[in-house]
Amino acid sequence: MKKHSILSISVSIIFICTLIVFFATEASYNAIESASLWVRNYFGYFYLYLGFGCVIALLLLAFSKYGRIKLGKPSSNPEYSLWSWTAMLYSAGMGSGILLRAVQEPVFMQQNPPFNSSLPAQTVALEFTFYQWGLTAWAFYGLFAVIVGYALHVKKKKVRISATIEDSVKSNTLKNSVDVITIITTVFGLIAAIGLGTTQINGGLNHLLNQDFGLITTILLCVFISTVACYSAWQGVNKGIKIFSNLNIIVTFGILLFIFFTSDMKRILIAFFTSTYHYIIDFIPMSLAIGNYNPGLEFLTGWTFYYWAFWLAWAPFTGIFIARISKGRTIRQLLLGVLIIPSLGTFFWFSVFGTSAFQLIEQWGVYNNEFSNVFSSIFVFFEHYPFATFLNITSLFLLISFLITSVDSAVFVLSMFTDKGDKNPSKSHRVIWSVFILLATIALVLLGNIKADINVLEAVQRLLIITSLPFSFFIIIMLFLFVKDLRKNKAIISKTKP
Repeated sequence: MKKHSILSISVSIIFICTLIVFFATEASYNAIESASLWVRNYFGYFYLYLGFGCVIALLLLAFSKYGRIKLGKPSSNPEYSLWSWTAMLYSAGMGSGILLRAVQEPVFMQQNPPFNSSLPAQTVALEFTFYQWGLTAWAFYGLFAVIVGYALHVKKKKVRISATIEDSVKSNTLKNSVDVITIITTVFGLIAAIGLGTTQINGGLNHLLNQDFGLITTILLCVFISTVACYSAWQGVNKGIKIFSNLNIIVTFGILLFIFFTSDMKRILIAFFTSTYHYIIDFIPMSLAIGNYNPGLEFLTGWTFYYWAFWLAWAPFTGIFIARISKGRTIRQLLLGVLIIPSLGTFFWFSVFGTSAFQLIEQWGVYNNEFSNVFSSIFVFFEHYPFATFLNITSLFLLISFLITSVDSAVFVLSMFTDKGDKNPSKSHRVIWSVFILLATIALVLLGNIKADINVLEAVQRLLIITSLPFSFFIIIMLFLFVKDLRKNKAIISKTKP
C-alpha cells in the first residue's frame, strides 16, 4: 500500500466523494452551489488575470533565448510528425467540446452580446467565442506542457507534477500533496467532459430517433465510453491513443469541409479573418474585462470563469500528455505550436458553424431558440443540410471517439502519476483509474439530474469553479520556479544553437 500511496490516497478521496453524491445527491448539489458562489465572488476575476498572465508569460518565454532549448538531446528529432502531434494534442485538449458548442455558443453570443460594440453582433459573437476557446485555453495547457516537458526530457525527471518543484521543495509530504491535488483536479475535469459528452450523445439520439432517452441511457453511454477507453489506454499511446486521435481529426475535417463547401464560403472566410483580427486587437481589454469589454459578473460566471476553470482542470493531464509526445521539439516549437495551430483551427471551426447558423436565422426571419439547447443544437443545425442523417450519425460517432480519446489519454497520464512517474505505467493502474473515473462520472450525471431546473452543464460549471481553485495558485508557483531554474541552468542554454 505504501508503495502506491498516491494511488491509494487519490482513489480513496474520489471514492468517498462519489459515495457522498450517491447517497446524498441533493445535499451535495446544494453544498457545491454555495461553495461555487463563494469562489465566484472572491476569486472570479483572479481567473481572468491568471489566464492573461499565462498567455503573456508563454509568449515571452517562446521568443526568449530559452525558446531554443530542445526537449531531449540536442541531436534528437521529434518523436511524432507534426500531423500526428497536432492530432493528439487537439483530441486530448478540446475534443468533444467543439461539437457541444459549435452552433449554440456563437448563436447565444449573437443573441446576447457580451459587451456593447460598434461592430456587427455576428462579429462580436465570434470574437468572444474565439476568446473563450483560443490563446488563453491553450496557454494553460502549454504552461504545463513546457514545464513538465523540460523536467521529463531535459532533467530526466519522473512524470509527476511534483517533479517540477522537487529541486526547490524537499518535503515528501508537500510533494505528494501536490501530486494528489493534481490528480483530483484532473479527475474532476475529466468527468465533467464525459458527463457533458454523454449527455450530448443522448440528446443526439433523442433528436435522431424522436425518443426521450433519459438518465439510464446516459449512464450506459458512460459505461461504454469508459470500457473502450480502458482498452485503448491498455494498448498504449502508439497502438490505441494515436490511432483514435488521427481518426478523430480526419472525421472532424470531413464534417468541417462539408459544411464549409455547402455554405456561403466567402461570408465564412470574411467572418473568420474579421473576427480573428478583432480578437487580436481586443485581446487585452477582453482578458482583463475592462471598460466596455466587461460583460458583468453574472455573464462572466456563466461563461468565462467556468471556461477558465475547465481549462485549468484539464491542464495537468493535457499538459503532461503534450509533454509526453513533444520529445525532440524545442520550447519555442512546443509553445508556438500549442498556442497558434489549435487556436486557428478552432477559430475556423466556429466561423464555419457560427456564420452558417447566423445565415439560417436570417433566412427564418424570426429566431425561436432553435439552437438554445447545448446538447442538441448541432443536430438541429444539420437538419438544414444535405445528408442530414449521415451528418448526425457521423457526429455521434465523432463524439464517442473524442470522448474515448480524452478518457484514454487521461487514464494513461493518471496512471503515470500514480505509478511512480513511469512513462509506461502498469496496466493495473490503467484499469483502476478507468473504473473510478466511471463511478465518479455517474455521480456527476446524477448531480446534473437532481433538480428539474438544472442540467449536467450547470452542475459541471459549479463543480469546476471550486475544484480548479487550489490549482490556480499552484501554477503561479510552478512558473516562478521554472523560470528560476532556466536562469540558473546556463549549461543547457550554451548547448543550444542560436
